[in-house]
Amino acid sequence: MININLEKVNTPCYIIDESKIIKNLEILDSVQKRTGCKIILAQKAFANYALYPLIGKYLKGTAASGLYEAKLGREEMGGEVHVFSPAYIDGEFEEIAQVSDYIIFNSFAQFNKFKSRAGDRQVGLRINPEYSEIENALYDPCAPNSRFGAKLTEIKENQEFVKELDGLHFHTMCEQNSDVLKRTLEIIDEEFEEYLALENIKWINFGGGHHITREDYDLEVLIACINVIKDKYNLEIYLEPGEAIALKAGVLVASVLDFVAGDDLTCAILDASAACHMPDVLEVPYTPEVFNAGLPSEKQYNYRFGGNTCLAGDIIGDYSFDNELKVGDKIIFRDMAHYTTVKNNTFNGMKLPDILLLNQDGKVKTLRKFGYKDFKGKL
Repeated sequence: MININLEKVNTPCYIIDESKIIKNLEILDSVQKRTGCKIILAQKAFANYALYPLIGKYLKGTAASGLYEAKLGREEMGGEVHVFSPAYIDGEFEEIAQVSDYIIFNSFAQFNKFKSRAGDRQVGLRINPEYSEIENALYDPCAPNSRFGAKLTEIKENQEFVKELDGLHFHTMCEQNSDVLKRTLEIIDEEFEEYLALENIKWINFGGGHHITREDYDLEVLIACINVIKDKYNLEIYLEPGEAIALKAGVLVASVLDFVAGDDLTCAILDASAACHMPDVLEVPYTPEVFNAGLPSEKQYNYRFGGNTCLAGDIIGDYSFDNELKVGDKIIFRDMAHYTTVKNNTFNGMKLPDILLLNQDGKVKTLRKFGYKDFKGKL
């Protein structure tokens, strides 16, 4: 629970807990110290750059998906900047090369098109080992007809270009434990051994999706995986988790605006929205945890939480409470630091939640306030 007097908080708002960010960073840094690997922040999950100076004390840099993230990482954190994009845009590539240290290509066609413009940057290729254990196809980069990475057959057909690379990259995981990484690496080690052993290959990036800071995560298996590949091939190992940096490190606070009686359930309308403020609730989909709430019918009073938009499906989830809710009550959604501020939107003219930081000393700092100009400015 975030230890703040919520009566003084304007909603909706995100509250990021600095102490929990530090706890996560300390776990990640312990992996770096025990293996010699380098861990960088995947900004697609968490990009609240006010915390970049703090994160930069522990991690080695940032991972970007294109020009804007690469610039943000360079400007706000420094360290190493790694960029991967399914396809680079001609008019942006020179600037990408200026602000990046490592440029990873999605295909040999992209590599051949841009390699001469990469200058002295480290260049890598994303591979598709055609193996993953992700059940939701929306997040499976190795699903049939995937647009991500070169398969082994393609690499065999382009061996002359492989000898011009500095490293390889794969990303096949999503919110998974280290046992999945172990099985994935066994496939990669067997099928790509010839290329990992090339003299020109200096590093391999294990990508993201590693839930390293989760309570049940097996750090020992991760450390063993890193050391096996590092020692066998004498490679520098990179990991680029995003969610793990901000896991359990923030909340979204909303207020109850009204109640609408349904056929068998009362809907509480909030000033927060799944569609606008926590899009993964609809995209994954999943039901976020709420402080002091139980599962439907677990407690006496049952409610469905709905957003204040015109989208009929803007439903956050069903919950139960020990006491009846009333207008003005604060609702606290847990684990809202990652994939929220980076994905939220102003659909239907919804106000973006303010972003607050709970410092280690217990003081609250406003990182960002939003208003009408933010809505109008993007249109």
